[in-house]
This record gives sequence, C-alpha cells and structure tokens, in this order.
Amino acid sequence: MVRLLTKWDRNHELEIIPSQAPGVRARFPWIPQRAYMESVQVIRTSDGRTWQAAAALEELLKVLPKGRLFSWLFKIPFMRPLVDKLYRWFARNRYRMGCGEHCAVRPADLDFEDS
Repeated sequence: MVRLLTKWDRNHELEIIPSQAPGVRARFPWIPQRAYMESVQVIRTSDGRTWQAAAALEELLKVLPKGRLFSWLFKIPFMRPLVDKLYRWFARNRYRMGCGEHCAVRPADLDFEDS
C-alpha cells in the first residue's frame, strides 16, 4: 500500500511513515498506540487533525490524482460505515493476506497504553 500511495502521489503531498518507525509516538502523541494497529492514520501536519479508517481513505482520495473521481462515494449515506467495517476486517486479517515484514510490529511497540 505504501508503494502504491507513493507512486500515486505525484505532487509529493504525502509523508508516509510506518507506525513502527522510531519517534512516531513522540511526534504524534495524541494518537493512542492501539489506533496504529487498528487503522491507517492520516495526519494533517499543519494543524494535527487526524483521520483513521474510512475517513482517512476519504482524505487520501482528496490528495491523490484522480482520487476525487471516487471521493463522491463517501457522500452515499451507508458508504462510510461500510468502508469502516471492511477496513477493520482487512486490518485484523492483513497478516493472513500477504502483508509482510513491513507490517510486523516489534515487541517494544506493543505498548497499547493510550496516550
């Protein structure tokens, strides 16, 4: 997913940081550690606004080329809850679906204490 987002981000508007990268918790202390395991986090660095799951995907679509062609789908009343449910299912099962070492969580990162 990271490679795909990087390829699509022709204007270099995204900073893609794995949740396992050193310093992530210090840089974004308002995000609970558990949130990284449950969903992708999209953070607007100018003001710290944070989106996750379907809302994060919606924000990504606004930034990516041709993403706006699909962002209208989130205006359908049932779409965001459906995408949230599908995303959370994927997140729980990503290791079974070929998510490799880049998805692995080091034991030191398993501190699920909410900040």
